[in-house]
Amino acid sequence: MCGIVGAIGERDAVPLLLEGLRRLEYRGYDSSGIAVINSEKCIDRERMLGKVQVLADTLKTNPINGHLGIAHTRWATHGQPSQQNAHPHICRKGVAVVHNGIIENHQALRAMQLEQGYEFTSETDTEVVVHQIYNHQAEGKDLLLATRDALVDLEGAYALGVISNHEPNRLVAARRGSPLVIGLGIGENFIASDVAALLPVTRRFIFLEEGDVADIRRDSVEIYDESGERVERPEIESSLTADSADKGSYRHYMLKEIYEQPQAVTETMEGRITNGKILDESFGPEAAAIFDKIMSVQIIACGTSYHAGMVARNWFEGVAGVPCHVEVASEFRYRHPVADPDALVVVISQSGETADTLAALRATKKWGFGPSLAICNVPESSLSREADLSMLTRAGPEIGVASTKAFTTQLVALLMLVVAIGRRYRIDAEREAVIVKQLQALPRHIEDVLKLDDEIKQISERFADKHNALFLGRGVQYPIAMEGALKLKEISYIHAEAYPAGELKHGPLALVDEMMPIIAVAPNDELLEKLKSNLEEVRARGGELYLFADHDTGMESGERIHVMTIPPGGGHVSPIIFTIPLQLLSYHVAVLKGTDVDQPRNLAKSVTVE
Repeated sequence: MCGIVGAIGERDAVPLLLEGLRRLEYRGYDSSGIAVINSEKCIDRERMLGKVQVLADTLKTNPINGHLGIAHTRWATHGQPSQQNAHPHICRKGVAVVHNGIIENHQALRAMQLEQGYEFTSETDTEVVVHQIYNHQAEGKDLLLATRDALVDLEGAYALGVISNHEPNRLVAARRGSPLVIGLGIGENFIASDVAALLPVTRRFIFLEEGDVADIRRDSVEIYDESGERVERPEIESSLTADSADKGSYRHYMLKEIYEQPQAVTETMEGRITNGKILDESFGPEAAAIFDKIMSVQIIACGTSYHAGMVARNWFEGVAGVPCHVEVASEFRYRHPVADPDALVVVISQSGETADTLAALRATKKWGFGPSLAICNVPESSLSREADLSMLTRAGPEIGVASTKAFTTQLVALLMLVVAIGRRYRIDAEREAVIVKQLQALPRHIEDVLKLDDEIKQISERFADKHNALFLGRGVQYPIAMEGALKLKEISYIHAEAYPAGELKHGPLALVDEMMPIIAVAPNDELLEKLKSNLEEVRARGGELYLFADHDTGMESGERIHVMTIPPGGGHVSPIIFTIPLQLLSYHVAVLKGTDVDQPRNLAKSVTVE
């Protein structure tokens, strides 16, 4: 959940490390720190509580420099946010470490190290890592061997960057369970949690695999697998550019990413549709043969991606006639479900590094489920590499913690998957052509909805003093209501819940009063009349209604009811269209309440720890 970056080369590493931290701050922003080997072969370190800019300002007053360094931006797991708990951690002025992950046996190691005379200065699990490496180095081992031997003692997940003043021209990196990439330069090399951190200095990358340890110098990179054998990992040139993750003229990344959705949706479909037909090959070269054999679909995801999976369940069963189950990854992996060898396992993750989703994928392989498909936004991610099939959503970098364009592109990818599999069941050529036409018109419809921005901003002013909200939807729109509630609570800190509208009388109606805003999604579908009845129940009890309604539902604003008319365009893609106004509502409410929209408290973008 944290972000790490490291550099070794001829030039001063500190400016490179700071820029890398800024680009990784979406992964954690409780505190940050930098450690370098200076010209006197000593470790200099600076750590600060708060965001990366606080560290940058401190370094202007108290500069440090060196050609070799590591840096870290933290999302607290063990130990509260504080300067003492900030990384890098140092042992006896000789070894410094940055770490992303969780060391599960840290308490046992801490007890052992205290008996050995090691002093602890933090509450973190990471400090046992640096002590353990130092302990092995003190036995006469070089930094690479000391790190590899220390890893044997660790249980849990980690991405590590390690430096030592005894070897000032060496950077050691290791990866298990947390993402880590090596950036290749000319006379310099780098490590980072994400390619975005290194795009200003390189577009050439090597992605470490599970258990890999890398020995990195200015002009060489050597990688060893978990058995200690020297291995070659492929070099990949990224298509991203340094300005891909810039905010541009927008006030917040989230707003920029909301407005990028027409293009992101277009990119997701690019080259995957021809002559009104979705290509099986969009999901991988072996997709057609695999789709021919599957009898059901098992979707596994977390958070926003789970909501995308719930929408897809409606599509799979209602449109394609394919049995579909959806589960939260953190529950699925511990529930020990009965394996279905004829089920296609669909794992969904924006980053492709979500710890629970990755663990669930691996569990399905062990338990005997059928083949797997990853729907992901990062082509080189662990999820994409480990699944049998992969579909890249092509949303581009998403920096705002609250997912927007990643969600809508996931829905596009899933609807394409529904059609590809469904043509083996209930979807004939005529119906496929209709859905494809709706997909191709989707970018224009999203642009039409974005024109409602000013109107939605005005409505958001009614939420400035609210502390609770209730979202309602029916059928395929219920997960969209869930996503709307999640967005509002994530960035505005308003407590929000979502319910199927038909469940109002089973409890939620007790909460309705004049201080409880009710937000409802009202497309013109077969459930519209039932939804209208549910909403009347709310009005009768003094509730204030905010409706996002299709243009032809006949709903109009009135006493305690505010109707936002959604422009024409829908059908099967209506859940995607109705997502956009809910994103805008959440954004404007958060701005009014003065919260940190892009980096909400207690949250980080990529959940790479359990």
